[in-house]
Amino acid sequence: LNQTEKHMFLIPILAVLLFMIGYQYICLAGSNFDGFYRDQDLEDEYPPKFLPKFNFSDRDLLRHVEFNIKGDDVIVFLHIQKTGGTTFGRHLVRNIRLEKPCDCKPGQKRCTCRRPGKKESWLFYRFSTGWSCGLHADWTELTNCVPAIMEKKEAQKNRRNFYYITLLRDPVSRYLSEWKHVQRGATWKTSLHMCDGRSPTQDELPTCYQGDDWSDVALSEFMDCPSNLANNRQVRMLADLSLVGCYNLSSMNESERSRTLLSSAKTNLKNMAFYGLTEFQRKTQYLFERTFHLRFISAFTQINSTRAASVNVAKDIHRRIEALNSLDMQLYDFAKDLFLQRTQDMLERLNLWAGLGTPWYSTGGAGGGGWASLLRLLPLRPDPR
Repeated sequence: LNQTEKHMFLIPILAVLLFMIGYQYICLAGSNFDGFYRDQDLEDEYPPKFLPKFNFSDRDLLRHVEFNIKGDDVIVFLHIQKTGGTTFGRHLVRNIRLEKPCDCKPGQKRCTCRRPGKKESWLFYRFSTGWSCGLHADWTELTNCVPAIMEKKEAQKNRRNFYYITLLRDPVSRYLSEWKHVQRGATWKTSLHMCDGRSPTQDELPTCYQGDDWSDVALSEFMDCPSNLANNRQVRMLADLSLVGCYNLSSMNESERSRTLLSSAKTNLKNMAFYGLTEFQRKTQYLFERTFHLRFISAFTQINSTRAASVNVAKDIHRRIEALNSLDMQLYDFAKDLFLQRTQDMLERLNLWAGLGTPWYSTGGAGGGGWASLLRLLPLRPDPR
């Protein structure tokens, strides 16, 4: 195309974009359009005076996958302990509006989540496939295990798309919740912690207690164990442990190991199809629905009366927990900022889309909608890179 032809080609596109923006400002305010959230809870959940700290590109912010439940796509839920994952997992198997809902029989922990017309599972999680890669398998374990397990369970030639998701939680609240859980007898001692083809040795990962469990452990004793996996658990479970020699602490110095783990965890989290935050249940629901083009039957509820919330600790203890989880604190700060920016970005894009009078859920579905390409035509901010 010559220069004149290029201009002639761009003019109609620019005209359409200007019309859409103008339509939003002129008409949307008085519209009764109900195809997207107008729930006040979405606004109420924002922290007071939320100001973004990090610069993210449009590609980082716009999260939408063409999830094809009738095809070969699989959602893989990485469940980090004490982040509200059990509740979210129940939403996945019992609360999504599907053509073929999961079959959950009373008294059974697992549900059968099959694709329409097939015997294959679309969800890889404890409530559907069990702990097939080990109890609370982390990113390192899942990414090396899930493809092989699915291939073994469901022999097929087509290439699968694996969409990894997870939940994060405020590190201090999560740490206190894990302490209370361990105090009641939980151990997770059957976890494999596989990395580079093997589990860690006793020298690499010493146990914090003698006997069957750590029941009735005091908080001070819980914090004093240097090999306690509760410390920086979220970073460890989201990072590629192969980069730091797995659980061999002598492979590099502590500061280099910490930097590598944190950087890897941030990268893996940012590249996941979706993640939510325990402290923002309605936004977590909203973002999941718009990312996967699936809808929940009932709204998520924010429950703040947790065991961790009932624990009052002195300021010096609180500061020590933050220090023990310094990597998790940095990861959560990053994750919270990106999560809130993604939610706001999605709201703004869908407000523009709503100006056309078309609900977001009418342009496709769980069989592979095509609306993501339309959203990408509505850039809202310059790419900072």
